[in-house]
Amino acid sequence: MLRLTPLSCLNQTVLDWRIDVDCDARLREARDGYGNCVTALYVDQPVTTLTITAQGQVVTEDRAGVVSGLSSDLPPGVFLRPTSLTVPDDALRTFADEIAGRVPAPLDRLHALNASLSERMTYDVATSSVSTTAAEAFATGRGVCQDYAHIFIAAARAGGIPARYVSGHLYRRDGAGTQPASHAWIEAWVEDLGWVAFDPTNGICADDAYVRIASGLDFADVSPIVGARRGGGEEELTVEVRVTSSARSRQSQRQGSGGSWQQQSQG
Repeated sequence: MLRLTPLSCLNQTVLDWRIDVDCDARLREARDGYGNCVTALYVDQPVTTLTITAQGQVVTEDRAGVVSGLSSDLPPGVFLRPTSLTVPDDALRTFADEIAGRVPAPLDRLHALNASLSERMTYDVATSSVSTTAAEAFATGRGVCQDYAHIFIAAARAGGIPARYVSGHLYRRDGAGTQPASHAWIEAWVEDLGWVAFDPTNGICADDAYVRIASGLDFADVSPIVGARRGGGEEELTVEVRVTSSARSRQSQRQGSGGSWQQQSQG
């Protein structure tokens, strides 16, 4: 199951997008329960390597973080539901309550939460995995964008604010070229405004540097690649992401020759 294809909304217009596979395969496109574009990939014959390339052009617009015009969406209340990755512990609840006590207005509270997480957490690719929970990452004070997003979601929901996990791509204005993974941020619901996108990893609201791919309750709902295979041995997954200022994005996934399929984490 591939969640690699962006959809158009008022924040972005997909000019062209395609998924290529370097072997005989069947691709079938559909929508999941969250409205994300999902491509089912079937490979019937034995392979030792599998390369999947997603690439295209997207025109983006800076709307001060407000996300609107999605072709399908669920009621905000759905995104108050906790998951195993976003259940807050006592420390996270205390953190959320402290911010809510200082900043009671929902939008201002979300901005304060965004800034606080960006300052409190240390970006560290060596301390977490796809199974790391929000509480675990918050306790260590270290993690990747996936962890920042889960912590933000847990704290927002603890304060009664619907929040959802978003996966996509980020154009690095610092000139960084190849990236080791896709990006993750969150969208929180604000009455009379709608969904607002926050990136706690960078302490800002999402702007025209962001290409939105999929959203869900947590990472498990938007994993770029997840599946199963038959066969012995081991496997290795490598990821390469390139996003240029011309809005051309390329993401390649290489699947090795053994083991059960992995979920691709987000950096």
